[in-house]
Order: sequence, then structure tokens, then C-alpha cells
Amino acid sequence: MHISFRLLAALLLITTTGVAHAQGHAEAKLKQVDWPFDGVFGTFDKPAIQRGFQVYREVCSACHSLKRVPFRRLTDVGFSEAEVKSLAASYTMTDGPNDMGEMYERPGRPSDYFPKPYPNDNAARAANNGALPPDQSLLIKSRPDGANYIYSLLTSYGHEVPEGMSIPEGAHYNPIMPGGVIKMAPPLSDDSVTYEDGTSATLDQEARDLVQFLQWAAEPEMMERKSMGIHVMLFLAAMTCFFYVVKKRIWSDLH
Repeated sequence: MHISFRLLAALLLITTTGVAHAQGHAEAKLKQVDWPFDGVFGTFDKPAIQRGFQVYREVCSACHSLKRVPFRRLTDVGFSEAEVKSLAASYTMTDGPNDMGEMYERPGRPSDYFPKPYPNDNAARAANNGALPPDQSLLIKSRPDGANYIYSLLTSYGHEVPEGMSIPEGAHYNPIMPGGVIKMAPPLSDDSVTYEDGTSATLDQEARDLVQFLQWAAEPEMMERKSMGIHVMLFLAAMTCFFYVVKKRIWSDLH
């Protein structure tokens, strides 16, 4: 029995060590940010979302698609209809077939969705060391605590590689990424963009703005949903009080 206990302890130690070694330093804690959209009364910061869109368009859109977001929804965050129309027209869209059965190209319209940067997944992998850049429409929802995860990932490049850990050629070390290895090069740096509103484009600011844009892209109806939820709760509270008063009056004769 004593031998069995020692054997079990040894196996447990080996297993634990193996798991810890496999995880390495990838289980770094996420940075926690007080986002304006958090909580029941959270709201969207429209200027930040506009800046985040600029970061997406000038940096991220070269590799990442945004296939679930139509141009016209940008009016929700402060862009005018003229600005949206001009932005959409700056993209070339493939449409058709025409009367001859052929596909053709045309300027984008506000009703169009953002075009993909690559014609297909194989082309995307070939251009990114075999990795498929994920679509960013729902990226914020793809992981628990998605906003803090993406912010932490974007701002955690540059750490020293742990001793004994090997990074494959073309990859990078990032302690937030499971396994610590990521094929995406650091996408952001100080002054990656020049903000149109004059905001200082530090790495931290760019990451915060991009996260707020991605949060909006994943759930543009968030404000309507929260508003409806608050109204429903107020209605239920009022009805609870009403039925309580009715119950007291109906059963008052029994007391």
C-alpha cells in the first residue's frame, strides 16, 4: 500500500510537471481594463470606436476580414451617410453575374459588407506562414473575457522568451497566447496610425481603441439590448408591486 501511494504520487508529479512544461509561460494573467461598455449601464465610446476602425482599416484589414459588418452600420458610431458612401466606394466589389453570365467589378455601396483581404483560405494561409487569420467580426466573442484577452495579446509582445522554450522560425513569443507561440507578428506599435482626431497613437491607445471597435462590430445592437433589458426589469418591478397590492386587498378579509 505504501509503495502504491508513492507510485501514485510520482505519477501525479510527472503529470503536473508535464502540463506545466507544456503550458510554459502562456498562462499569463490577462490585463484587466475598465471598458466603457462593461456592465448593465455600459455604453459605446463612439470616438474610440471611430479610432479603432481606423486602426482596423489601416493595419488589421490587410490580413483579417470583417465579413459580418456592412458599411452602413458605421453611421451608428458617428460617421455621416456621405462619409459611409465615400468609404464604401473606395472598395472594389465583385458582383454578378450580369446579363452575359459574367462576374464584374463595381464600386462598393453602403449596403455591401467589408470585402475579404484574400480570395480564399488557402491564399490566406500561404501569405501568413500557414496560419489562417481569423475573421474579426465575432473575434471579441470567441474567448472568455474577450476584450481583455485581445487587449492583453496586442500589448504583450516583446517579452523575453523563457529559458528552454524554442520559438519556430517565423513565429513570435507572446505569453498570452496558449502555448506562448503566435505566428502573427506584432501588429501594433507606437504611431502605427496617425489619428484623424489628433489623439496620441501610443501602442496602448491603439489597442484600447481597436478592442472597442471589435466589441461594437461583434454586437452593434448592444445599446438597444441593454435598454430593452432595463425597461423589462422596470416593468417587472412595477407589475410585482401591482400584484402585491392586489393580493393584499383580495385576501384582506381573511386576516
